[in-house]
Amino acid sequence: MSKPAFRYSHYDLSEQRAGIVIEITLSAVANVRLMNGPNFQRFTETLKHQFVGGVAKKSPIRLTIPEAGHWHVVVDMEGHHGMAESSVKIVDRAPAPRMQKAPENTAAK
Repeated sequence: MSKPAFRYSHYDLSEQRAGIVIEITLSAVANVRLMNGPNFQRFTETLKHQFVGGVAKKSPIRLTIPEAGHWHVVVDMEGHHGMAESSVKIVDRAPAPRMQKAPENTAAK
């Protein structure tokens, strides 16, 4: 089993709900990949994988978790020079669903 031939920074975001916004701060142009658990595993094995993100030319960038699950962020310099310093933080947690009372139907009496 091979590993990526380039250095990367890995951030384990654990379980997250859909709609969570994360902010990635970079010191240089870099690739940013937001991946679920199975795709991160495929990335580490240098297999074809899917991700949200791409080349980040500005900082900070914000990405939204597309679906509930265990998520990972990878910042790498594949195709770029040097190594970017990076940090990741959750900036907007999706609010918990609120149960609302339906209005009473007073016209049906």
